[in-house]
Amino acid sequence: QVQLVESGGGLAQPGGSLGLSCGASGFAFSNYYMYWLRQTPGKEREFVAIIGPTGLYTRYDDSVRGRFTISRDNAKNALWLQMNSLTPEDTGVYYCGLGVTHREPDYWGQGTQVTVTV
Repeated sequence: QVQLVESGGGLAQPGGSLGLSCGASGFAFSNYYMYWLRQTPGKEREFVAIIGPTGLYTRYDDSVRGRFTISRDNAKNALWLQMNSLTPEDTGVYYCGLGVTHREPDYWGQGTQVTVTV
């Protein structure tokens, strides 16, 4: 049974930082592309970042490039998202996802709330 469990969300001030974690189980973690997605108020769930199976390939949405960093540890079945220089527009529910390809995720977790406010 595939399980993706996000943690690390919370409250941050503009300009601050948060780190998200995702624990994975029930599948061959090192074989899959891993994603971070988010759903901001009033919008559909959207792509944030992706990392390839070996960690060599990464891609970011324009809105977070240069501020967020995605990483993984295949030995620990773990995925992370380091978020710096946060803005209120980063507020939303962040989801960890997995995909067979780099085109779109096939499955995602329950999400963790990130709120950026003064």
